[in-house]
Amino acid sequence: MTNTDANHPVKDMPMAYDKVKDLMDQDTYAWHHDKHYAGYVNKRNEIENGLKAVDMSKANVNYSAIRSLKLEETWNANGQILHEVYWGTMGGDGRHDERMYVVKRISEDFGSFDKFKEEFLATGKSGRGWVALVYDMFTDGKLRCVMYDFHNQGGIAGSLPILAVDLFEHAYYHKYGPDRGAYLNALMGNINWKAVEERYRKYSAYKV
Repeated sequence: MTNTDANHPVKDMPMAYDKVKDLMDQDTYAWHHDKHYAGYVNKRNEIENGLKAVDMSKANVNYSAIRSLKLEETWNANGQILHEVYWGTMGGDGRHDERMYVVKRISEDFGSFDKFKEEFLATGKSGRGWVALVYDMFTDGKLRCVMYDFHNQGGIAGSLPILAVDLFEHAYYHKYGPDRGAYLNALMGNINWKAVEERYRKYSAYKV
């Protein structure tokens, strides 16, 4: 499913439903992609088109069209980006190889892989919107667990997500109800660590 008229395309799911059936039911698989994710992409395009025509001379901190557009630009852009990272690291068996570059770095930065997992799950249980493992390219090159309480609230400037998990209720309620912990545990068992490794290698090649 792609939106050929858009500046930013609605990308197809990178994995078939049978790769994530233990994590989400089929309704969630369809709704999450076709309604939530596609909605962020399409609204991002609408906002970017709106910015081309907005009257910049009326910019005002109390209210102005450009203020509204700019606030929603980050909400929808991050909604698109985080979902694409989320989809892109699903469909695995959750097993990590200690020889992987990213796994070695996780052990260095968190003390051990188990300590990373403990912090990642605790952050996931504490946030309202997203938990992500990010590469802090700007300050020290370390990996960190960060919370996006909403798409456009949280994170660390200059950090790039290599693993992201949607914590909003639409991501898990239809299958798990209020048991977010069960959803997070299922998610950990569905991570494709080869995809995480590939993204980390790509990002860590860049230096500020």
